[in-house]
Amino acid sequence: MDISRKTDAFKANLCRKYFIGGFAFLPFLWLVNVIWFFKDAFLKDTPTNMEVQRIRGYVIKSLVGCCIWTAALAAWIVVFQTHRVEWDELGDRLSFIIPLGMS
Repeated sequence: MDISRKTDAFKANLCRKYFIGGFAFLPFLWLVNVIWFFKDAFLKDTPTNMEVQRIRGYVIKSLVGCCIWTAALAAWIVVFQTHRVEWDELGDRLSFIIPLGMS
């Protein structure tokens, strides 16, 4: 989809939809939002209008949300991988594939 030919109002609306969609445990949408709209939010040569300000706000919020979600996911992976064996049956029930080795 080529959004460069769309109006700023359309871009702001699409950016808002991607930002809201990220709350449905889809942080990938936040990352896409940042990548797609970064140029419009921060590198645009035209004077900033209200729509560009809205896009800038959604891009910043999307970036923060994506970073928080990524940090939380990384923390969960580290905790799970290091403590799965100690959790006995709960660790096994949370595992999709039980690795062979320590029990």
